[in-house]
Amino acid sequence: MNIFTRYQREVCRVLEDMVKAGELPAGLDMTRVKVEPPREAAHGDMATNAAMVLAKPAGKNPRQLGETLTQKLKSIQSVAEASVAGPGFVNFRLVNTEWASVVLDILKCGAAYGDSAMGAHEKVNIEYVSANPTGPMHAGHIRGAVIGDALAALLEKAGYDVTREYYFNDAGTQVDVLARTTHLRYREALGEDIGAIPEGLYPGEYMKDVGQALAARDGKKWLGKDEGEWLAPIREFAVGVMMAEIRKDLALIGITHETFSNEREIVEGGTLEKVFKTLTDMDLIYQGTLPPPKGKEMEDWEPAELTLFRSSRFGDSSDRPLKKRDGTWAYIMPDIAYHYDKIRRGYKWMINVLGKDHGNYLDKMRPAVSALSGGGAKIDVIFCAMVKVLKNGVPVKFSKRSGNIITLREMVEEVGAGAVRFFMLSRTPDSELEFDFAKVVEQSKDNPVFYVQYAHARCHSVFRNAKEMWPDADFSVEALLKADMKRLDSEEELKLVRLMAGWPRHVEAAAEAHEPHRVTFYLHDLAAAFHAFWNKGRDDATLRFLIEKDKDLSFARLALVKAVATVIASGLAVMGVEPVEEMHG
Repeated sequence: MNIFTRYQREVCRVLEDMVKAGELPAGLDMTRVKVEPPREAAHGDMATNAAMVLAKPAGKNPRQLGETLTQKLKSIQSVAEASVAGPGFVNFRLVNTEWASVVLDILKCGAAYGDSAMGAHEKVNIEYVSANPTGPMHAGHIRGAVIGDALAALLEKAGYDVTREYYFNDAGTQVDVLARTTHLRYREALGEDIGAIPEGLYPGEYMKDVGQALAARDGKKWLGKDEGEWLAPIREFAVGVMMAEIRKDLALIGITHETFSNEREIVEGGTLEKVFKTLTDMDLIYQGTLPPPKGKEMEDWEPAELTLFRSSRFGDSSDRPLKKRDGTWAYIMPDIAYHYDKIRRGYKWMINVLGKDHGNYLDKMRPAVSALSGGGAKIDVIFCAMVKVLKNGVPVKFSKRSGNIITLREMVEEVGAGAVRFFMLSRTPDSELEFDFAKVVEQSKDNPVFYVQYAHARCHSVFRNAKEMWPDADFSVEALLKADMKRLDSEEELKLVRLMAGWPRHVEAAAEAHEPHRVTFYLHDLAAAFHAFWNKGRDDATLRFLIEKDKDLSFARLALVKAVATVIASGLAVMGVEPVEEMHG
């Protein structure tokens, strides 16, 4: 149970009692009443806006209503003190034993602590990675892959019904280049000296494997044939091979998708025509001209009649052309059709994780999604900045296998899957990220991966030491639940508990904002508080986790340590990172 939700209900109960007593009018909307941590920790443990949001509909002065509410809250046994601040905010502080009960909640819930029903099983589609199948996964793909996967786990923890989707373009010129490169490497596999790879084809060594696989399957079937005969079947073969390799690469960092969609099926399945007809039937298509692009000097620009979508009705800066001047589909149409397909599959929320170079993608898609769903579906886009790969501060660009990119496989082999995932979530998505192989494995507090994992490992080391101190004792969760939680009353202990009490709120806030990196920041704060407590115990024997002469206090602190390990593991699970129980230098 979220302790803030518990006290929100408690405040609402007090307000309802005031209604019954005639102190407030009936019919007040209590849904706007919130209970949250105050902006300044010195003001108390919790703050409510109840007086501020209810004063006007209740015909009361907010400050006076706040004073009345304060007196009511003081009568609650678990509230130590309450006061009014500013124009009517009510701050209150809980008795220490109430905070200690949070530890019991965490131990009872285990990994499920922080789970929320906020999403109400609403269907959400998250499309991420979506790299074209023309090469192995590399550093440029990994950030979006990890962010999308962590967001999916975060939304699931917040109660949403999430589908992980991968969408790739197998209908463009890049895939034709893949087919031509495959044919060249196929000829090489059959013994032909192909010389240097011509400019415009893919030079990476990985294409040798694709050519050899085709030769193994088809023998000499395509030798001496015209391109028109082999392009389509070899393209299909090469895409299949590359997608299989991409799946293997993603599995290295624990990423799997439930759904794979591709542009060819969208185009050849007639979805573009269905979208166009739907928009036409809604009277949202017309023939017209657009003004020249703003901010650009185009001396040779001439107005031309285009087929336009009335996207300005849905918040766009201007209407969008759906067909080019020659009558063929505009570049935007397959993407609109793809999202139309998602709407038909029942998704009310669509989230795409894309590179920062797709900056205006949301502006293009939001009006189309709104129109095609009748306002019933929403779209969000998370834009990821570039990743610079370094080793000891020096940029690394060369890869033996792919020629000019560092592959995901190489990164995982060097530092491990968990470190790759954690580091990709250590900054906001729109900020440039430097992935330095040396720093990712560095054992220092400046390395966020190490810092958080070290806190989890330290928690487990406390239990190993406890078992040595009391070899016959029971350290199970059931035994820890019987510990005397009233003994947890030091400021260091309560700081840890307050931080852990905030985990459910962090889950909901991060899910609502579509910002999984907040989990990383939260775990860093929790680890910092735990390390600080650990270090104080070195100087002050009364603050050590294990005190041989005081077994009751030690067990209360063991319950606290178990709770810290549980919450860290819960956060790491959202990030897709395996927690470690021991650190090895």
